[in-house]
Amino acid sequence: MLVRFETPAYATIVMFGEVAIALLKLMGQSGTVPGALLAEDIPRALAQLKAAVAEHPQRPLNPQPGTQRSADAGEPVSLAQRALPLIGLLEAAARTGEHVIWEQV
Repeated sequence: MLVRFETPAYATIVMFGEVAIALLKLMGQSGTVPGALLAEDIPRALAQLKAAVAEHPQRPLNPQPGTQRSADAGEPVSLAQRALPLIGLLEAAARTGEHVIWEQV
């Protein structure tokens, strides 16, 4: 499964479903896909995600082996690296007062 994050304030982001759900939970969301954040809820979700990243920036956050092209795909991708695009999207949405939605692709 892939999850697409969208807001009028930023480019669309697509992530592996397991990674997206993990990040949603770090934001204080249920992890349910589809879902949405109202503009007034974004600053709190953004703060929670940033706090989680600051606490464990190097924690690996890779999808399960069956979703990668190869088991030897290289070094694990850290939480900080996985969260960076979503943090950018949330920051842009917060700056412009826009909502954020996510759905399965």
